[in-house]
Amino acid sequence: MADHSAMNKPARSRARPLSELLGKTLGDAFARQGFASTGLVTRWADIVGPEIAAHSQPEKIQWPPPRDGQTTEPGTLVLRVEGPTALEIQHLSGVILERVNRFFGWQAIAAMRLRQAPLRRERRRPPPGPDPAATEAIARALPEIEDENLRQALARLGAAIKQP
Repeated sequence: MADHSAMNKPARSRARPLSELLGKTLGDAFARQGFASTGLVTRWADIVGPEIAAHSQPEKIQWPPPRDGQTTEPGTLVLRVEGPTALEIQHLSGVILERVNRFFGWQAIAAMRLRQAPLRRERRRPPPGPDPAATEAIARALPEIEDENLRQALARLGAAIKQP
């Protein structure tokens, strides 16, 4: 007689990386913007350098219409740039195109177009400072330190370390 108990048990699931779960969804979103993969966007600072990346972001790649069912022409990279730096980024277009094509490993991009708009930046809140009461308690517990600025700095450091 066959043992059917194994068929009633749910399959064991394993923890999967978030990138694996979101990969298809993000890949589809990036594909709609003309990106073959997320790499150009996620590794932008590595590709063009931190100075250029601080003032620009790849927005999309516009590909020419395919001929005979194949895309053989290079595309146009559309960069979002902050207004005051647009002229500088335009002057660096040759460098940017060379670095992007080196990243792709082929002459994928032939031109660059700039779109002046604020960059999309992550909004990070600064961490809260140490509790003033804890800072004062630690300052009172410190051995005699003549320099009051040093005493307060050490007290703030101690309180920050004790924070949960």
